[in-house]
Amino acid sequence: MKINSSRLQAHFEAMSLIGKIGETGTCRPAHSLLEKGAFDLAASWMKEAGMTTRIDNFGNLIGKLKGSNDFLPVLMMGSHLDSQPYGGRFDGVAGVLCAIEAVTTMQENSQATERSIEIVSFADEEGWRFNKGLFGSRGILGKLENGELARVDKDGISREQALKDFGCDVTRFSESEYKAGSIYCYLELHIEQGPILDIANRPIGIVTGISGPLWLTVRLTGMAGHAGSVPMQHRRDALLGASEIVVALNEIVTQIPGNPTVGTVGTMNVFPASRNIIAEEVVFTIDLRDIDLARRNNYEEQLRKKIEQVAQKNQLSYHISEDTNSEPRYCAQWLKELIKKQCMAMGLNVPELMSGPFHDALTLSYACDYGMIFIRSKDGISHNPLEYSSYADLALGTEVLYRTIIGILHKDL
Repeated sequence: MKINSSRLQAHFEAMSLIGKIGETGTCRPAHSLLEKGAFDLAASWMKEAGMTTRIDNFGNLIGKLKGSNDFLPVLMMGSHLDSQPYGGRFDGVAGVLCAIEAVTTMQENSQATERSIEIVSFADEEGWRFNKGLFGSRGILGKLENGELARVDKDGISREQALKDFGCDVTRFSESEYKAGSIYCYLELHIEQGPILDIANRPIGIVTGISGPLWLTVRLTGMAGHAGSVPMQHRRDALLGASEIVVALNEIVTQIPGNPTVGTVGTMNVFPASRNIIAEEVVFTIDLRDIDLARRNNYEEQLRKKIEQVAQKNQLSYHISEDTNSEPRYCAQWLKELIKKQCMAMGLNVPELMSGPFHDALTLSYACDYGMIFIRSKDGISHNPLEYSSYADLALGTEVLYRTIIGILHKDL
């Protein structure tokens, strides 16, 4: 292999110390001092690779290797360095560090490029702090929505304030946006975050497309009352209604066994949250994903009808807000073929598979062709400190990424 696997491992181990929780966990909130520390470290490696670095007004870290013709659309790579609050060491990090290693290897092997190359650590991919993800990648494409800066975290800090504290100027977003046609293509290496490659005993996979995520927030409102004195038939229990909807979601997405549809209720807030008071209000989130948009739309309709039925049955009022709605997006055929060609040259038998989780590549797909390389995740675990991808697999994936970059650059000739 051309890439330096020992250096790559050392970079992962150094990055894992920033925001470390427990033995193997990570917590690096978006727009935080911890993320800034991760940016500083990654930027130092970018500079060693001959790149210039900057943090734009959306809070993205961008490293640039200038080509001989800087007017050509850029070849972009990357992922993110923010993590889940109870996350692992590889989610997002792999896409940034492996891209840095690939560019470093280019420089060490005197690989010239006519087209400039950029590596981006996108701001707030995860979306948990402000309940709205893919912020940095949507930002550079001018796809932010009204009210996003007013969103607050659990401590009452708005995204606008967090960005200002991070050193960004929210009045100058337009200066950080990319013009249409300025990105040639986008490559993202990522851990699979699922069990398919692990079960197949394959270190590398080629992504065919990304499921479209639909995020909803549901608010159910009933009536508080004494848990000991209000008869069951007279209750307006918001938590009972929420529980019925959680079960219904699971039944809806599993109605056809084997389909890749998934549905999750990941957060639930109960008011007034006392053991002897009937719940008056419950706010919970729904995450519905599918690679088939028509099927997802059908399931969403079923779910909304069920929420209305449950609300009527339990004498509850309800409100549904839509936080994220993205259609499935498919990888460019020419990039899939190019990645496969590099894998075959390395003697790797690589399966093709879809991505259930969304990535910054989902956003970039609206601006350019994109391709993704998946790295095997042990036992399919992710968003958990037990998340693990071997350094051997990561090195293999980085070599594939490096060779794919060279293939793209040679394609230009």
